Amino acid sequence: MALNEPLNRKLRMALVGGGQGSFIGRVHSIAACLDNRATLVAGALSSNPERAKASAPDYGIAEDRAYTSYQEMLEAELKLPEGERIDFVSIATPNHVHFEVADAAIKAGFNVVCDKPMTFDLAQAEQLLETVQANDAVFALSHNYTGYPLVRQAREMIASGELGEINAVRAQYIQGWLRTSLEEEDQKQAAWRTDPSKSGAAGAFGDIATHAYNLGRYMTGLLPDQVSCSLKTFVDGRKLDDYGTAVIRYENGALGTVTASQISHGRENDLEIEIDGTKGSLRWRQENPNEMIYRQNGKAHQILTRDPNAPFMNSMGAAACRLPSGHPEAFFEAFANVYASAFDAMAERAAGKSVEKKDTVYTNCYDGVEGMYFIQQCVASSGENAAWVPLKHEAARR
Repeated sequence: MALNEPLNRKLRMALVGGGQGSFIGRVHSIAACLDNRATLVAGALSSNPERAKASAPDYGIAEDRAYTSYQEMLEAELKLPEGERIDFVSIATPNHVHFEVADAAIKAGFNVVCDKPMTFDLAQAEQLLETVQANDAVFALSHNYTGYPLVRQAREMIASGELGEINAVRAQYIQGWLRTSLEEEDQKQAAWRTDPSKSGAAGAFGDIATHAYNLGRYMTGLLPDQVSCSLKTFVDGRKLDDYGTAVIRYENGALGTVTASQISHGRENDLEIEIDGTKGSLRWRQENPNEMIYRQNGKAHQILTRDPNAPFMNSMGAAACRLPSGHPEAFFEAFANVYASAFDAMAERAAGKSVEKKDTVYTNCYDGVEGMYFIQQCVASSGENAAWVPLKHEAARR
């Protein structure tokens, strides 16, 4: 099979953000190139021009394509012949920069892969959706946990009715790295994540609860109806929440909970979800991603392992695997699965085909709007003593 047919070549990637001291920028570059379908050729790696230039050698970006701003990058790339310019832009900046870069890149005709949460606030998210709808560019949102093989296995199991009607969804994302005021020590990741001018209206709930909420939506397809949320800031002087719990009422009558913490001692990156149906239940944990527990009353508990050749694996789960069983696949591979699905759409666009924007395997702009609505409504509910507020946005998809 030709590489990215009909292009028959690697896709050319540009990275915005990801300069020295960045975590997620490096992840984006590795994940995008993991399957040999893309190559990083350009970047505007920092809002600081000197750091942007100094960071380029870390990625192997040539000096003449190491730009000092995304505006300079888009303008210069558009001047290049089509056979040389970039195909897509990956955005790995703090939240407050996402919108302006994504909006400009799409309007310039480039495909976009954006880190989450999608924008700074809901108004920007809705405006970005209008831009995506009005243009033919591919837009993917890197809710990377949706790329794990067993998450996709669960999605297909639930969609096919194996769990029956879904009654409950319990998701939690527990970390401990912000137990102390790292932001006061000028730690880069802590500094912007706890700054309302860069992170947005929420802290832990914007940063990680959005992942937990999105995971439940992605796996079950349940449409939300209302939410009641309590947010708390436990570290003195911190401006945004570092702990919170939300209760969700879904349209079918199911209940869900989302708990997020960044101040729990000893917890690293513990994203976990349990889903109860009338026929069975599932439990999956990101720190042990190659196993999923399937339970039914009166039967022995089953541990479903990530095994693309096993008869219990469905097509969606198996398609997300790269290795045989017993060879662990994890964070980078899951991230790369989001990219792989987006690359398929980019290749379709290059072939002149109409590209689906809403009903995609990868998380997209519609999911991004819903994520921003989740943040807004949770903050609003918490400000009203956990009052029930609407949660279903018109952009929500199954």
